[in-house]
Amino acid sequence: MKITVAPSILAGDHSALANAMDRVIKSGARWLHIDIMDGHFVPNLTFGPQTVRALARHKRDLFFDVHLMLMHPEYFIEAFAEAGADLISIHIESRSPIEKTLLAIKQMGKKVGIAINPETAVEAIFPYVDRIDLALIMGVHPGFCGQRFLESSLEKIEVLRRYNREIKIEIDGGMNREYARRCGRLGADVVVTGAAFFEAEDPLELVRGIENE
Repeated sequence: MKITVAPSILAGDHSALANAMDRVIKSGARWLHIDIMDGHFVPNLTFGPQTVRALARHKRDLFFDVHLMLMHPEYFIEAFAEAGADLISIHIESRSPIEKTLLAIKQMGKKVGIAINPETAVEAIFPYVDRIDLALIMGVHPGFCGQRFLESSLEKIEVLRRYNREIKIEIDGGMNREYARRCGRLGADVVVTGAAFFEAEDPLELVRGIENE
């Protein structure tokens, strides 16, 4: 199964996000992961719809994978959809009315995702698999780049893949080449790379090395 690498712009230079995105494009990566944090659901603040809209002017063929780490994502679906998101993921731990919010994403013509934190059992996703295109499993506690990957996430990939063979599985946090390979062998389709990508001497070689494993 071919893995898709989704570099996370959170780990890029925030004073030159267009340059960071250009680095992603030149690497051959097809997805860009954009972490949206509100300072409440996670202890950090990042980008808003205006940033996504500005990046979208330079996106070319990049697929914008927008990850809403928000306490109330339902209030922002339309804004991020119109800004240029291709896929919008919400957290099952949020205070959002989950089914209603998933439907709102779909009605905006976007791909739909559900994300879970490390403390959440993967079985929590099961009731929604017929309503989503992607399940996002956090391999770290969300909020900051550079954390160590939690190996307990590996079993979640395996369990979810056994439960459903069709859904896309994304893993986010602490990814390096070796963990990306292990996740891919267990059934992950998309791996989010932050520091590993933006600190790589040769991002193109990194992306090819993971995707062609």
